[in-house]
Amino acid sequence: MNLVVPIMSFFAEQLKWLLMMLLVSAATSASLVSPAMAQEFVPIPASIATFNVPPLPQTTSDRLAKYANTRAASVAGWQGESLLIYTRFANATQLHRVAKPLGYRQQLTFLAEPLGGVYLPRGGATDTAILTWDEGGSEFDQLFMYNLKTGASRRISDGKSLYASLIWAPDRQSFVYVSTERNGRNRDLYHQDLNRKVTALLQQDEGYWFAVDWSADGKRVLVKNYISINESKFYELDIATKNLTPILGQGGGVSIMNAAYDGQGGVYFNSDQNSEFLRLKHLDLATGEIVTLTDNISWDVEGFGLSPDYDKLMFLVNEGGVSSLKVWSLPARKPITLPQLPAGIVVAASFSPDGNKIALTLNNATTPSDVFVIDMVQQDLTRWTHSELGGLNEERFVEPELISYESFDGLQVPAFVYRPKTPGPHPVVISIHGGPEGQYRPYFSTTVQSYVNEMNVAVIAPNVRGSRGYGKSYLKMDNGRLRENSVKDIGALLDWIDTQEDLNSERVGVVGGSYGGYMVLASMVKYGNRLKAAVDSVGISNFVTFLENTQAYRRDIRRAEYGDERDPDMRAFLQSISPLNHVEKMVTPVMISQGANDPRVPASESEQMRLALEAQGTPVWYVLGENEGHGFAKKENRDYDRALRFAFFENYLNAE
Repeated sequence: MNLVVPIMSFFAEQLKWLLMMLLVSAATSASLVSPAMAQEFVPIPASIATFNVPPLPQTTSDRLAKYANTRAASVAGWQGESLLIYTRFANATQLHRVAKPLGYRQQLTFLAEPLGGVYLPRGGATDTAILTWDEGGSEFDQLFMYNLKTGASRRISDGKSLYASLIWAPDRQSFVYVSTERNGRNRDLYHQDLNRKVTALLQQDEGYWFAVDWSADGKRVLVKNYISINESKFYELDIATKNLTPILGQGGGVSIMNAAYDGQGGVYFNSDQNSEFLRLKHLDLATGEIVTLTDNISWDVEGFGLSPDYDKLMFLVNEGGVSSLKVWSLPARKPITLPQLPAGIVVAASFSPDGNKIALTLNNATTPSDVFVIDMVQQDLTRWTHSELGGLNEERFVEPELISYESFDGLQVPAFVYRPKTPGPHPVVISIHGGPEGQYRPYFSTTVQSYVNEMNVAVIAPNVRGSRGYGKSYLKMDNGRLRENSVKDIGALLDWIDTQEDLNSERVGVVGGSYGGYMVLASMVKYGNRLKAAVDSVGISNFVTFLENTQAYRRDIRRAEYGDERDPDMRAFLQSISPLNHVEKMVTPVMISQGANDPRVPASESEQMRLALEAQGTPVWYVLGENEGHGFAKKENRDYDRALRFAFFENYLNAE
């Protein structure tokens, strides 16, 4: 059983582009392209279009080359005694196989696009897996039956719809998945066998549906109807009769993140029912009795998984952004002693076929993601991959300090602060996560480390109200008409920076992506006179146009978070808080990055922001990835965009 925990989110969008309107001002050009610099510039990648962007000096790219050449590895699952891992050696992440600790990484896929997902049968793969990937970041993942022995693959989807949430049957002869192929909007559940016989199991005109788990006898599937991060409902679907039976969350108002059969007539799940935090719980399907198993843990149980033979259960606790792994033997639920793990974040975990080992992806602020294996019989931890640092000296990497500051209403807001090791006062970049239900966690970031070490800039990553990980009350504090209170948390952070002797409150920038991009734009509206520079990646500029133009299959879940733009009163409110409607207050120089194929935040959101800022003379650099989606996934595009951000901050934030 695989356990996958989402860490953060940094995304992108779609659009057809208008012509470039303005050139960079002479002052801006002169600051980046001065006679003192070598007259060599980085070629713009073929799939990148730039607007108002000066040439990027080769010297800037050279300074960041080592940061751009770090690697990472993450576990996809087991194949016998070998591990399947995600890693990148060229332009896009591919699937590799590793046969032993620190062994050769055998590349299995050679795709033009980054590999999306790897779906393996319970207990790991033999020769067959189902892989997914999209084209150009569109997120319309397709299904491919892949032979891990021969490398042969064949598409088993329609080539145009979205496919997700795939689960193999216990006998490995068929699988269920969710697709929008019926109408492009609704997420229906389908059953397909190895001969490509497809049967529609569940077609609903409302809701955001997922396939979650398959019963051990192969007769039933757990399905989830996700309404919002604060509410989900779970059902059992009978494969033969197609009957849907409600089992969890039917009273409403309860968050249930995941569920899994226990193999003995029950279901484990994690929920905030009767609690501030996500607790691990158990449902007896015969009696309806629910037992809470982690009352003594005052943090979210953010993920869990059962071994192939159902005799062990592992679960992850998010302790203020750091992961804690626990394993129980079943059915007694007796804790199993584990070796000490390095402090950090568990990104993914997978039981071995015999259930005696767990492969983990571990990450922390000073170490890229790598794969480790816990042997619960030998009680040891073995490193299976050792990702390259591109020639960087890891001793220079900076650990963040966890602080909290008081916001306008007395709320304590947690934040991670990365301080340069050189004397201050230092300029500051405030990094705002997306979501909005995301959480900044102290993961390894070459971008953060390059700002700290190469620009001597402090980086502060706040978890403003509305972030996950701090209880459901905190999570709901920015919903609907409370939206701008999270922006006020940034204002309070600016006040806190004013009190720090080692930070320069006269040189503060802000950066964020997706919803974090909205927060950047909103901060420009509210606090533009206190900001020197802003970087917005695939951000929302107008909530009404965003809701009207985001992909149809995700529109309702976004309405649950932001409000329904079809309601006249809510529409008026959303217009009132949208940065595009206050562009006259936006004087901070800004760089905007956008993927042309973004299905989440349409590229029109960035385009209309650019045009409005250009029209009033606010400096704006604009970067469009024509083969990208909700964020830049291809290395050549990502490297160029990151180097350009570095140059932008040096020019507007760090220049004397």
